[in-house]
Amino acid sequence: MTLTATAEAAPPPPSGPAARPSAAHRTWRTLSPYAYIAPFFTLFAAFGLFPLLYTAYVSLYRVELQTPGAMEWRGFGNYTALFTDEFFWTALRNTFTIGVLSTVPQLVMALGLAHLLNYKLRGRTFIRTAMLLPYATSVAAATLVFAQLFGRDFGLINYVLGLVGFSPVDWQTGTVASQIAVSTIVIWRWTGYNALIYLAGMQSIPSELYEAAEMDGASRWRQFIHVTLPGLRPTIVFTAVVSTIGATQLFGEPLLFEGSISGGISHQYQTLGLYMYEQGWGFFHLGRAAAIAWVMFLLILLLVGVNALVARRRSRKEAGR
Repeated sequence: MTLTATAEAAPPPPSGPAARPSAAHRTWRTLSPYAYIAPFFTLFAAFGLFPLLYTAYVSLYRVELQTPGAMEWRGFGNYTALFTDEFFWTALRNTFTIGVLSTVPQLVMALGLAHLLNYKLRGRTFIRTAMLLPYATSVAAATLVFAQLFGRDFGLINYVLGLVGFSPVDWQTGTVASQIAVSTIVIWRWTGYNALIYLAGMQSIPSELYEAAEMDGASRWRQFIHVTLPGLRPTIVFTAVVSTIGATQLFGEPLLFEGSISGGISHQYQTLGLYMYEQGWGFFHLGRAAAIAWVMFLLILLLVGVNALVARRRSRKEAGR
């Protein structure tokens, strides 16, 4: 009798709109995550994907800067003309040479600086801040200063070389000398940035590994080789990939070093970025410049893929030991 009365006194279950969400509410709950990420994809499509596809489209036409509306179909003619141009191969070779001269010393020096900063030093905060100053400096200001330092007649570099008995070097005319000068600017700007990235990676390595290595009698050098470098492998791969991309797109330093889009009187330090700029805004061949841009894009994909493949094979080999 009590159970029956309680059941009769219980309120009826809710019904109507309060019982279940409306169709509009269910639709919004389904689509709201996409609405939150829509701004990013909209900006990416407008400023990333569309220019990339439109550049590929333009590279198939003869387009001149004076008459951009008059487009003449060429197919792969811009690419075949590009691969038969000796200046393209010169720019490609210069890009590779300057990339090696700037990337390898830069990463090695950054690794050494990060290893020193990983120890307890006085003024570590000041040193870390000072190492970022070259990265924060304008590329135009830095290149103009270095152009004066590497001056043939009144440059500080040649003055110092003269003090130790060397004859002056024509840094802006010689092929090897000019590429070393441009690479020096890149090294100066990016070494501190990569050093701080390495330092962050070193600080994420567990201290127990160093303590165990020290108990086994390992020296500082052995600890660096067998503990620090394996722990930094993902960071090293990241910096190598980013530096490779930056070297392939190198533009500001060689442009401002002498102020010439030809990269010197004999194109001795003209990179692919300068070559693209020369074809598009020097000779007004927008179709040719678009083809160069796509060749650079494919080259970056190839280099990044090779780096990733080498890193993966090395990881598998060490995991199998």
